Amino acid sequence: MFSGTATALITPFHKDGSIDEQGLRELVEYQEEQGVEAVVPCGSTGESATLSHDEHIEVIRIVMNHVKRVKVIAGAGSNSTQEAIDLSRRAADLGVDGVLSISPYYNKPTQEGIYRHYKAISEAISVPLIPYNVPGRTGSNMSAQTTLRLAELPNVAAIKEASGDVDQVMTILANRPKDFCVLSGDDALTFAMLAMGGSGVISVSSNCAPRLVGDMVRTAISGDLVKAREMHFRLLPLFRVLFREPNPIPVKAAMRMMGKPSGTLRLPLMDMSPLHEEELRSVLQGLGLV
Repeated sequence: MFSGTATALITPFHKDGSIDEQGLRELVEYQEEQGVEAVVPCGSTGESATLSHDEHIEVIRIVMNHVKRVKVIAGAGSNSTQEAIDLSRRAADLGVDGVLSISPYYNKPTQEGIYRHYKAISEAISVPLIPYNVPGRTGSNMSAQTTLRLAELPNVAAIKEASGDVDQVMTILANRPKDFCVLSGDDALTFAMLAMGGSGVISVSSNCAPRLVGDMVRTAISGDLVKAREMHFRLLPLFRVLFREPNPIPVKAAMRMMGKPSGTLRLPLMDMSPLHEEELRSVLQGLGLV
């Protein structure tokens, strides 16, 4: 159901910190023009941690009202199960194609607690659910065994895997139901995951390089791994520089350099350091993006 490149959209803000609705619409148009398969509003790249619940739903509404072709997978996670259910229901009511839900952060539940968290969300909504495993942000890893248990639930369609543990990814890929999609949550590991049978990526880098990332992913899925590997290595400096500082600091700087809507960051995030900005500009120039 979910294959190819899904862009984890930034949320553009005005100077006063309010949501730049027109800028967000322009970003959706840019992604569609560049050929990605889906967009993901209100993930961590969209600064969901600093959006109020009403702002969260407003961003999804703006995206839903403007897309013409691509799927919309709405970020709607929380470390409170009931809060995640409420956000997911509100997103589903807007007609999204799926819900992306981060594994509970800070409170560090057991594997059984993680399983029951997602089971409760999946039973509360009618659209497909995509759990998101990112231990670097949550403080706990969702094991391969827990992912495979979740994959047996009828409404859990995919996993966004960003553990960085290749053995864990291989275990999931080797034992998943055939209709369960494994999506990369780490741009630098996307090619490796696709080579092992992954379905695609939810990408930060495709904000600024949607065509390049999308072409690499489609090439790998088509089976031309030699060409896809060359494309991956060309993109690798971008994948690395976009994580020199916490996401989405670098990618928002990249979008500003490209003249795309971006705007300010909400505290506690701050602008990229001058040294890293210089490196970022050089990489973007090397790819012909600025």
